[in-house]
Amino acid sequence: MSNKMDDKIKDGTDEDLEFVLLCRSGDVDAFEVLVERHQKRMLNIAYRMTDNYDDACDVVQEAFLSAFKSIKKFRGEARFSTWLTGILINHAKNRLKQMKTRSMHEGISIDGPVETESGSYNMEPQSPEMPVVEQLVQKEVQVQVQKCVNSLDETSREVVILRDMQGFSYEEISHILKLPEGTVKSRLFRARDALRNCLKKVLGDI
Repeated sequence: MSNKMDDKIKDGTDEDLEFVLLCRSGDVDAFEVLVERHQKRMLNIAYRMTDNYDDACDVVQEAFLSAFKSIKKFRGEARFSTWLTGILINHAKNRLKQMKTRSMHEGISIDGPVETESGSYNMEPQSPEMPVVEQLVQKEVQVQVQKCVNSLDETSREVVILRDMQGFSYEEISHILKLPEGTVKSRLFRARDALRNCLKKVLGDI
């Protein structure tokens, strides 16, 4: 076990490390704990990246499987959740390439509405106390936001999702995308500008 992991366990900066260490010794149940802790956030990121619920579920499964297989390579340079997100982003990129190929052959648009067996997938939970009209308005805004996110190029989409939608720090995003922080910030500036312009077109001044 590296000194970095020792330090993070002692100061409590990464609450997942206890279970990571158990996983490294072959404890499958410990990995189930990590899955339960992070699957919702990973699904949200994957859905934002792919805009397809089924593909997002597949991406999350692939990412967790890859993480489990390579858990011994985790050295604690960043939080486990940051390391896991990096794996997820790579799988999402691969899935996007597959989706583009699939859409060219089948004529399927990845920008269409997402339907599941239980209906449309809600990207964000809505308060049961919110009036129905407000819920509908909020849902429509979410749909338009996702469409504008989809219109961004891949690199812009990544930084917007990670920073503005998931709240990762610049340092964490730098680690996830393997880019200098300065590059992350410049990409985010351009991405926000493009997103703002898109939202103005569909929602008016914001």
